[in-house]
Amino acid sequence: MPYTQGFLAAVPVAKKDAFRAHALAAWAVFKDYGCLEVRENWGVDIEEGKVTSFPMAVKLEPGETVVLSWLLWPDRATCDAAWEKMMEDPRMEDMGNMPFDGMRMMYGGFEPLVHETA
Repeated sequence: MPYTQGFLAAVPVAKKDAFRAHALAAWAVFKDYGCLEVRENWGVDIEEGKVTSFPMAVKLEPGETVVLSWLLWPDRATCDAAWEKMMEDPRMEDMGNMPFDGMRMMYGGFEPLVHETA
């Protein structure tokens, strides 16, 4: 069964190109360990909520936007095995510092519930 990892982060607008480069470098590693797809989505219409919202979730600061990302894996076992191996892969260290505050990033794993396409 396919398995999706979802990520939500606050990224400085001035670091958009650095974020893109970081994401592409990470994708090369993810792909080598069995990841099927990556989606990095740059926030352009992000409303501040009164009770909850994407900006509130990541504690968005001035000059930042929200990035919504996901990785599609063939199954959870492949994902779990990949992360174990990737943590030892020197390419992960070669990427240097993340161009965003990792302390405000959230992530989780998800199994499909509904999947329809046109």
